[in-house]
Amino acid sequence: MPRINLRDRLRRGEVVGVVSGHHTTDMVDWLGQFRPDAIWMECEHGPGSWEEIGDFSRACDLWGCASIVRVMSNDPAMITRTLDRGASGIVVPHVNTRADAQRVATASRFGPHGLRGMFGSRRSYGVENQHADANEEVVTIVLIEEAEAIANLDEILQVEGIDVFFVAPSDLAQTMGHTGNPGHPEVQSTIDRAIERISSAGRVPGTLVTDANRERYLDLGARFVMTNWLPWVQSGLGGFDAALRRRNAGGAH
Repeated sequence: MPRINLRDRLRRGEVVGVVSGHHTTDMVDWLGQFRPDAIWMECEHGPGSWEEIGDFSRACDLWGCASIVRVMSNDPAMITRTLDRGASGIVVPHVNTRADAQRVATASRFGPHGLRGMFGSRRSYGVENQHADANEEVVTIVLIEEAEAIANLDEILQVEGIDVFFVAPSDLAQTMGHTGNPGHPEVQSTIDRAIERISSAGRVPGTLVTDANRERYLDLGARFVMTNWLPWVQSGLGGFDAALRRRNAGGAH
């Protein structure tokens, strides 16, 4: 199996980028040619199935990029099965306490670092030290996406075995009383402070970025940045449509 070095890169202090959006294996093949660090498969809100996780991760493997899968809940059985299906990293939503974070860390690694269910997943094929390799390579990401998590952030950051603390704007805005408005100044200042606190603690902060705010978040210390490719398509199609409308408004030639 190919070695995916995303966790090593994070530990070396590098910035890594993750592309999200609607993904099929064919779309992963198309995106792969641009060599993204990782591609995000959405299994909390999206339609991803257990069968598709396997094919999604294989498609990512072919291009040497990490397959990052967001699971539905902080359930050890779900975390184990997602990793057994071949995902090289997991994203766990609504991690609000130190106990929540510890649950993720314990479920995502084999002993002596955790209690991940013992099974020879496809990443074990032909690998002599599969358990040690898995412990070194799996990337664990927890979502800091509620006001409760912000209040408990210092304790959450003490948990070993979590690689990225990802501050998620939309759900955070909702729990702060600003549903649908992640750009609210109170929400934005909370995100900024959280990224700075995570970085100051010597841990890896992550967040959602756009072309407009990417540099600002990188300057704050974000090192795991996820962006959605759908707005790029929207912008391109919008410009194309506007050009045709202007042409039509000017009369046929």
